[in-house]
Amino acid sequence: MTAVEKELPPTAAVDHSLPDGFQVQIDMRCAPHKDLRYLVGGSPTRMLRLTDAALGMTSADGRIEVVDAATRSLARRLLDSGIANPRPMFGPRPENVTVVVPVRGNQPGVDRLLQAVSGAKVIVVDDGSDVPLRACGRDVTLIRFDENRGPSAARNAGAAAATTDFVAFLDSDVVPPADWLTMLLGHFSDPAVGIVAPRIVGLSRDDCDVSLSERYENGYSSLDMGPNECSVVPGSRVPYVPSAAMLVRRSAFQDFDETLRVAEDVDLCWRTHKAGWRVRYDPVAQVSHDHRTGMRSVLDRRRYYGTGASYLADRHGGFAAPVVMSVPMAVAVVALMTRTKIGLAIAMIILGQIGMRLRRRLGELPDAPIVATQMTGRAVGFGLLQAAGAICRHYWPVAVILAIVSARFRRLAVEVAIAEGMVSWVRQVVAEPEAGPALGPVAYTLFRRLDDLAYGAGLWQGALSHRDFGALRPVITNKT
Repeated sequence: MTAVEKELPPTAAVDHSLPDGFQVQIDMRCAPHKDLRYLVGGSPTRMLRLTDAALGMTSADGRIEVVDAATRSLARRLLDSGIANPRPMFGPRPENVTVVVPVRGNQPGVDRLLQAVSGAKVIVVDDGSDVPLRACGRDVTLIRFDENRGPSAARNAGAAAATTDFVAFLDSDVVPPADWLTMLLGHFSDPAVGIVAPRIVGLSRDDCDVSLSERYENGYSSLDMGPNECSVVPGSRVPYVPSAAMLVRRSAFQDFDETLRVAEDVDLCWRTHKAGWRVRYDPVAQVSHDHRTGMRSVLDRRRYYGTGASYLADRHGGFAAPVVMSVPMAVAVVALMTRTKIGLAIAMIILGQIGMRLRRRLGELPDAPIVATQMTGRAVGFGLLQAAGAICRHYWPVAVILAIVSARFRRLAVEVAIAEGMVSWVRQVVAEPEAGPALGPVAYTLFRRLDDLAYGAGLWQGALSHRDFGALRPVITNKT
């Protein structure tokens, strides 16, 4: 008999039991009115109902300690659902980690990084720099390629030369704090965790002395996965973690694909996930990144990232889709975006049906109608944000053509571009109110639209050059 009545996805191929003493913490935002019998959350959102047996294993504040087979099963299932987060035991020591630095032509960055990781085992891989790099220090090894082979090959060469059970990949333009390994290694006390990554923040936080583009990068970089810890799963809020700072278990390491010079970190995370390993993101550890400062270099990098989408779609199919939505939700979103009375009526009918189905599934949950309404509202809100993001980012060349020929669509496109930017800015502020916004809403919206134009241009560039438009193909699911 399982402690969770709702069936969860089957355990991945690599399944290691959590050790005794390991603890998990239910995210109490998932417990309406702090009632642990009914948990609503995760990514994608789901509802779990805990049995009396499961409640008996759980403390009043949502903590579960692994002490036997039943608590082991319950803890794993809650972790895999995204409704609980680990509170791990002591993990490997930093001495069990080798830092691998792939680099090409950044001697100042290498010097700065070696100083920051002084005392650790380090392998610097010079990826064909025009002027050979220097890497001096105790326990520092230098590997040099005669020609540039790309960051994937450099990382793989460094990992192959390492003799420790764990490898930390750090780019030469990052600066980690002294205790970043200690903060992350505990996650490996879960033997199913293959990759752990810290939060990547801007190296400079002095807003008085930096340009608007640098303030945008420092506050909203695509390398920054946000302030909330989570499991890294394709299609979720955090679908991958960047290889600029990444800690891996050697036995789980799938090797970076050396044919890729962009999106190789996304590909690694997704292959690791498919192989059954868990990937965790933990923002308690923050690694500083020396972001690009010029607007042209920032946007050119975004365009370059966009070219990787076609590679990902070719390898991972729907994982790289710009829009993932059920047919009813897609119809409701399109109907709402028509901004007509008929469209509104159609959307209300569809959303009402979705809400009623959710209400029936919630059963005896206290305030079930309110929870069902909230879940439906979140779903349609996410759907509208997906559609708005697709118009502004993935499909903007098509949107421009439609705007030229249709005044009505032109108004819609302008309104969507402004509304999506403002909503995104508010969400950033709500997610991290203590940090304060790096930019005001108008400047943020302008930079976000430029960001989207650059990424979308790269996406279409990659799709046209490879004659593969899989990265632009939406995915229709059978889930509401």
